[in-house]
Amino acid sequence: MAPTLFEHGAKPGDLIEFSRGLYQHWAVYIGGDEVVHLTTPGGDSGSIGNMSVALSSEGQVMRDKIWEVVGDDPFEINNLLDYKYEPRERHLIVRDACRMVGSVWRYGVFSLNCEHFATELRYGKPEDDVTDSAQSISYCLVRNAEIGGAVILGVGLAVGVAALFASFLKNNDKEEEEEAREKKHKKHRNRQRHQNWQ
Repeated sequence: MAPTLFEHGAKPGDLIEFSRGLYQHWAVYIGGDEVVHLTTPGGDSGSIGNMSVALSSEGQVMRDKIWEVVGDDPFEINNLLDYKYEPRERHLIVRDACRMVGSVWRYGVFSLNCEHFATELRYGKPEDDVTDSAQSISYCLVRNAEIGGAVILGVGLAVGVAALFASFLKNNDKEEEEEAREKKHKKHRNRQRHQNWQ
């Protein structure tokens, strides 16, 4: 018997990341073994045999049983920006996700993909994790496209550029975090020294 999502500890409002091999698909868990997710025409079947470049198109918000979205692919709970933002209240995330079901959204690689949609619901901010940008971009570029030389070349080039960009941003973020951590520790040490002198 396949494991249930509850065995993984998912709660309503959690973000679920589905690994599709070349890309990741994102959804919001709403309870009852159901998820709400943004998908492009043709749906997110977890197969890349029928791909189309999705630089900018329309996407639709869908409510599906998690096992229909998972297919045979691995998945995990990944509330990727909890370290950065306070998540919204779970009942508000679920309420807003359910209200959006059936709506049509402009879908774009850089402006609003499935990860942006999921993070908008959880945190109120449509972001993707910079460290996963290359995978996210490759997902959007190869999703539902006809396999062909031009698409493969374009995807390879875009993934390479995205990986370089993500690496650059990741290094900058690490440096900023390290500086902030060092300032915090220095302030704490100075406070302790001041207290010892009194």
